[in-house]
Amino acid sequence: MEFSVRRLAADAGTLFSRAVQFTEEKLGQAEKTELDAHLENLLVRAEATKHWTEKIMRQTEVVLQPNPNVRMEEFLYEKLDRKVPTRANNHELLGEGMIDAGHEFGPGTAYGSALIKCGETEKQLGSAEKEFIHSAAINFLTPFRNFIDGDFKTISKERKLLQNKRLDLDAAKTRVKKARVADARSAELSSAPPPGEEYVAQFSYFISFLHVRWLKAVSVPQAETELRITQSEFDRQAEITRLLLEGVSSSHAHHLRCLNDFVDAQASYYAQCYQYMVNLQKQLGSFPTTFCSNNNAPSASSSASISVAAPTLTPTLTPGQASPSLSELRSSSGPRRARVLYDYDAASSSELSLLADEVITVSSVPGMDSDWLMGERGHQKGKVPITYLELLN
Repeated sequence: MEFSVRRLAADAGTLFSRAVQFTEEKLGQAEKTELDAHLENLLVRAEATKHWTEKIMRQTEVVLQPNPNVRMEEFLYEKLDRKVPTRANNHELLGEGMIDAGHEFGPGTAYGSALIKCGETEKQLGSAEKEFIHSAAINFLTPFRNFIDGDFKTISKERKLLQNKRLDLDAAKTRVKKARVADARSAELSSAPPPGEEYVAQFSYFISFLHVRWLKAVSVPQAETELRITQSEFDRQAEITRLLLEGVSSSHAHHLRCLNDFVDAQASYYAQCYQYMVNLQKQLGSFPTTFCSNNNAPSASSSASISVAAPTLTPTLTPGQASPSLSELRSSSGPRRARVLYDYDAASSSELSLLADEVITVSSVPGMDSDWLMGERGHQKGKVPITYLELLN
């Protein structure tokens, strides 16, 4: 217990000495040991690295998740060390809505089929976005966050310790100066009061004596010993801090590699999204122009958004002109496979809606109009116009 009390008293004295030294420096009443220029430059660079790393992190999080409420929720889950619940993103929600609408309007209709295809592509875009966010969080944000929470915290701790060692060093220098001044004043004092009026002389002598005794609270050899110790501790701490600050260059190199990974992930994500949209445009390009283009805009502008032009279907027949092989099918009762040349929306429940370029099974039914055949697609069955079909071998 005695040792603990003494240690506590010593620590309190050290803190008081540092506070006095710091206050006198702010008031301009004490000298301050300046750090060397190289160490000062390293400190400035470390602070700049911290500032811009935090700013880049915050802005990247905004890009990856624009919704501030979701970002706050993810932050709370991270602090509570809990797994973030899986949720559909905006692309996936849009895709689900389009698919539901397509099934509502009917997959056999041109509009319903187009909605389903667009919805599936939107869900693919949402999945690609999730992969990109996951990759960016692991390969880019996590290393940056580790620097702020790990490396820079260590640098800040050692820098604060260096500041304390500097205050101890300057306080030791002040004590050496006071001890030397006390020795000089002590030599001027004689062992007896100077001659003169007895009361005034003795009072002046007594005040000078007390002042010298206060200045000589620590002897010169003891003060110089403390100065050498604090100087050694300061130099050692300055070297430790310098080594840590020079390690910021390694952090810059590591952040550069992370930046390359982030750019690669971003390029891969946009390339993947571009390919999805090109494929979707090709699928929608097989629809007739009346279904694909905007009636209020020139038809040439519909392909300006993506440079890859969708392939167009060039049928060999036009509506009203039957294929010779289909004419032969009228007299046959066996089923045959046929390719659909154009989209066709069923006019009644007995008919089957068709999509251009799909393959269905057709057969001739006795008593049916010569311009119609019975078509089958999976479990769907209905009449189809013969002029919209091309028989396959």
